Amino acid sequence: MRFLILSDIHANWHALQAVLKDSKGSYQEIVCCGDLVGYNPHPDKVTRWVRENCVTVIRGNHDKVVAGIEDLEWFNEVAQAAARWTIENMESGQRDYLHDLPMGPAKNEHFQMWHGSQADEDEYVACVQEAAPHFAQLEMPLAFFGHTHLQGGFFAKRNRVAVLPRVKFDETERTIELEPDFLYMVNPGSVGQPRDGDPRAAYAIYDSDKKLVTLRRADYPIEKTATEIQAAGLPEVLGLRLFHGV
Repeated sequence: MRFLILSDIHANWHALQAVLKDSKGSYQEIVCCGDLVGYNPHPDKVTRWVRENCVTVIRGNHDKVVAGIEDLEWFNEVAQAAARWTIENMESGQRDYLHDLPMGPAKNEHFQMWHGSQADEDEYVACVQEAAPHFAQLEMPLAFFGHTHLQGGFFAKRNRVAVLPRVKFDETERTIELEPDFLYMVNPGSVGQPRDGDPRAAYAIYDSDKKLVTLRRADYPIEKTATEIQAAGLPEVLGLRLFHGV
């Protein structure tokens, strides 16, 4: 079976549409590792699409704040402003959906998934030192996670942990062949707000029969999202950062 793996869409409708076009429907199921909303101007459209199309969805830290499960105090000033805007402008029914999303981890017969870490949506796992302790807690050889907005991830064997190769700036994809006896924690990257220096929307495809994870990047009209951010009254910096992938 082939899975489309999404994370950190963050209400960026144009980026999501580019991912769907780029992936060409080459999958049977879609899953999402959280953060449907925040930062960008289309929380209702994105949430509605996720509800209708994703088989498994877990909540992210922005989903939790917008749903009223946690307050804004841990967000920086810009993230707080975006969350307040989202709360004020989002349909109540869509916010109810966010409220009811499970925390994670979730799993199917092929992999586990969570947002930040197994224990905490807010925990960043961005380097080998941060990833290493989590491999001991894996219930399956493969897991997908988000939150850092950094595409790639980590693999481990015999207590050695290393970084997975990323998609280069002159590439559109990088395929990882999963090896027996290895453990993998893969971040598909952020659809709606990449922070790895590559502004293209990020996602992954997992083929469970061939044991292949393909990390992909897709161009999208960033200027449209940036213009809509400004028109909505969201902080202008949220649009500017999209052009640089930071």
